[in-house]
Amino acid sequence: MPVYQKLKKPEKGDVISVSSGKLTVPDRPVIPFIEGDGTGPDIWKATQPVLDAAVKKCYGGKKEIVWFPVHAGLSAIQRYGIDTVLPEETLNAIREYKVAIKGPLTTPVGGFKYVCLECAAEQNDLNDKRPDKCVKCGSAWVTQRFRSLNVGLRQTLDLYACVRPVQWFTGVPCPVKEPEKLDVVIFRENTEDVYSGIEFEQGTPDVEKVIGFMKAEFGKTIRPDSGVGIKPISISGTRRLVRKAIQYAVEQKRRSVTLVHKGNIMKFTEGAFRDWGYELARTEFRDQTVTEKEVGEVHGGKVPEGKILIKDRIADQMFQQLLLRPDEYDVIATPNLNGDYISDACAAQVGGLGLAPGANFSDDIAIFEATHGTAPKYAGQDRVNPSSVILSAVMMLEHLGWNEAAVRIKNAIGKTIQQKRVTYDLERQMQGATRLKCSEFGAAIIDNL
Repeated sequence: MPVYQKLKKPEKGDVISVSSGKLTVPDRPVIPFIEGDGTGPDIWKATQPVLDAAVKKCYGGKKEIVWFPVHAGLSAIQRYGIDTVLPEETLNAIREYKVAIKGPLTTPVGGFKYVCLECAAEQNDLNDKRPDKCVKCGSAWVTQRFRSLNVGLRQTLDLYACVRPVQWFTGVPCPVKEPEKLDVVIFRENTEDVYSGIEFEQGTPDVEKVIGFMKAEFGKTIRPDSGVGIKPISISGTRRLVRKAIQYAVEQKRRSVTLVHKGNIMKFTEGAFRDWGYELARTEFRDQTVTEKEVGEVHGGKVPEGKILIKDRIADQMFQQLLLRPDEYDVIATPNLNGDYISDACAAQVGGLGLAPGANFSDDIAIFEATHGTAPKYAGQDRVNPSSVILSAVMMLEHLGWNEAAVRIKNAIGKTIQQKRVTYDLERQMQGATRLKCSEFGAAIIDNL
């Protein structure tokens, strides 16, 4: 059992166990949570009461989530020191308890982030020029350089599948005419592709070695003033991602799984992803699936009853398809970068990232998360939409098998939106709506449970 130095384990509650991919969930599971940076504390304060109220209403006290606060990002710096943004204690807590939930964590665009240890304000600076002092409280800045904490969590815990369902809530303002036609679940590979972090900075001795090696060994010319990144996509990484997508489609009785790739250009990475995906479907799910080619050549253009259609689309074509023919797509499996773009584009069609849930899975660990950024300029204002975290918590309840509470929350969110009692991001687009604070929106959802 892990020993915690700066975390206090809950005095009550039990550990979720996993065997052969199946969860055993006690009535009072301990769930670690990370509030997050920027607006993270605001949206968590609105989210936790919704979860607690729904569980209480559904199970009358027989079930309860025991919350365990853990730290990453700016809260970790405040507790553990400037060199620690992702503490080993946090990772150990997630490993021990198997299921966790988190708010948004800061990701510096240019590599440097200035943070204030007093009030946790943050600021990017692409020119590496230290500001004189914190713009909020006047304390001294501390410089911190780190990569995305979200990527760090995924790679360290091998959370290889990012899962993002996208579905429209009636009444949400949208840029498309028929948002109800889009109902997809995106499975994005999480650990490989250009997100693997294998990069060499322009002008460094390391990048010179890489450029020289490519020229000498393979005759490939790279401009000498380049930065270089490497894009690995493996058979094992592809197979486990596609396997999880097809398993989900089978269990949830979905209609199709689409492999999205740019294999017409990147033939040995994304093209291989497509080929390995088809091979996995054929060898492991032969009785449950049929390919688009087989439908046309063997089944007269009609998918056989009870079969899941396996097909593929080139990534740029898929963007168009999701706008023009969204109801033809169901479960989507894709490499990392494509999945990032496509999931955000889909969310935009049904109201934006404020309503987009997400989760990251390994074979035994699951972390549920807000899919938007930290929005630090709104931090502490009790203003932003908490729905992304609340809907991610709905996914968490479904993962636990507490489906009654999950359905109750989702219905209550829909009812609150139809009542036009919404946060500013929706209120400004809805005629006759009432603008609620973040916390008030959470309270309105509880009223509608």
